[in-house]
Amino acid sequence: MDTKIEVAKALLEIKAVFFRPEEPFVWASGIKSPVYCDNRLILTAPEKRTLVETAIAQTVKNNYPDCEVLMGTSTAGIAHAAIAAEILGMPMGYVRSGAKDHGRQNQIEGRLEKGQKVVVIEDLISTGGSVIEVVNVLRQAGAEVLGIVSIFTYGMQKGIERLAAANVKNISLTNFDTIAQVAAENGYIKPEDIARLIKFRDNPSDESWIGA
Repeated sequence: MDTKIEVAKALLEIKAVFFRPEEPFVWASGIKSPVYCDNRLILTAPEKRTLVETAIAQTVKNNYPDCEVLMGTSTAGIAHAAIAAEILGMPMGYVRSGAKDHGRQNQIEGRLEKGQKVVVIEDLISTGGSVIEVVNVLRQAGAEVLGIVSIFTYGMQKGIERLAAANVKNISLTNFDTIAQVAAENGYIKPEDIARLIKFRDNPSDESWIGA
């Protein structure tokens, strides 16, 4: 089975991705969304966790063969980076959202040498802002960021443009379009909901998809 579909099925089964087009969720930004995503639930589902972490490790191996260290995003990417690094027999660390205000005031946790080739592990990409901050912190520390591996991406235009502007490649295990299709095929949503979901993905600030 295609990894994108396999991971999509797994996320839907454990409700890590949950569609509710009739009763939208409200993001912190105020945007109304037909989908809720919490990839932390992967960690509490051992069989799905093995599937996802193995896929992360394989994606790193296939797409970034020169990678020397994995760096997780704080906090959601840390566990996924640690498990994938264990599978690969590779060092890992993580990047804090801000420098500590005590001790050595680290923002990067774990040993990172200048010039080391790094892959960032992220659980979810929407507009791309937070993961690009992590990439910038690593670059400022002298790392060579080969790219990102994320579990799920919305494929929003803003995120695509930001990643391109930052000159960083992202490879996601699965994406919004795939999950919407799999959700319709397996009865999580109605087939006619797909168009509404894609409308949201294409322009989250346009709420015309609600009640369409």
